[in-house]
Amino acid sequence: MITLLLVPLLLPWAAPALARRVPAHCSPVAALWALTVSAVLLAGGSVAALGTLTLTGLLKIPAFAALGDLVHPLRTPSERVLLPLAALAAGLLTLAVLTLVLSLVRQSAGLRTARAAADRRPAAGDLCVIDSPRPDAYALPGRPHRIVVTTAMLRSLDASEREALFAHERAHNAGGHHWFLAVAELTAHCHPALRPVRDAIRLAVERAADEAAAGTVGDRRLTARAIARAALATNGRAADRPTVTPAATTGPVPQRVAALMAPARPARHAVPWIAALLAACAVLSCATAATGAVRVHEDIEVAQGETGG
Repeated sequence: MITLLLVPLLLPWAAPALARRVPAHCSPVAALWALTVSAVLLAGGSVAALGTLTLTGLLKIPAFAALGDLVHPLRTPSERVLLPLAALAAGLLTLAVLTLVLSLVRQSAGLRTARAAADRRPAAGDLCVIDSPRPDAYALPGRPHRIVVTTAMLRSLDASEREALFAHERAHNAGGHHWFLAVAELTAHCHPALRPVRDAIRLAVERAADEAAAGTVGDRRLTARAIARAALATNGRAADRPTVTPAATTGPVPQRVAALMAPARPARHAVPWIAALLAACAVLSCATAATGAVRVHEDIEVAQGETGG
């Protein structure tokens, strides 16, 4: 049982190496979905395993065993192995919950601040211009969707580059990319190995918007130039806004510009092997976590005297 529950905690460590290679083998949209779904499954498997280990350890304590109506001792491996693992699992689960709550509070506060700032300005359609000396532009989720751009960013680009930048941000809103970023943020708090996967999802989000913008303006080089100039205008300074608000200036801009300068790749219908391998790891994680939880549930029923030993 313990071996089964350790598998979902170890498998996510293989994800970063695979996730970094997925964007190179898939279209941006396919990579985005493959990375996000895999991250959710890997996070779910690890949380389920931690929860099952914690519950098993608690039921070895007489007070909790009485609360669980156990009339027989719960069948488990040696307590010298189980109890330290259960204590570690409980600590990791508590830490994950605390960091996730703090992130939710911080992100929610940042979104409310950004929304309030946008709502105070008159909008031209979905475009909201904020008077600021700091160049910035981003897609603001909510109702209605907004594209927020500062006056400093507008001064940094010419008219055609502005249209490419706006097309990029509109692609974020149209694709619901803030949901992918929110899920990536959530999964990163469930297992430390999923933090690099969060970065890969952020890259896939930007690449998907890059390609959509290039298709809208009909010029890949113009889109690449607009993104590069917008990123240079920010001078590498971190923007004071939530990470779930996608923006053209985030992520590895040189890598994205190089991809736009290259010819568009033909659509692929076969699932690349690297994405299939990542998905297989994610499915295996969930399957082993579920199997371990079912076996623990069966042992609990035996200890409760509901089935034969």
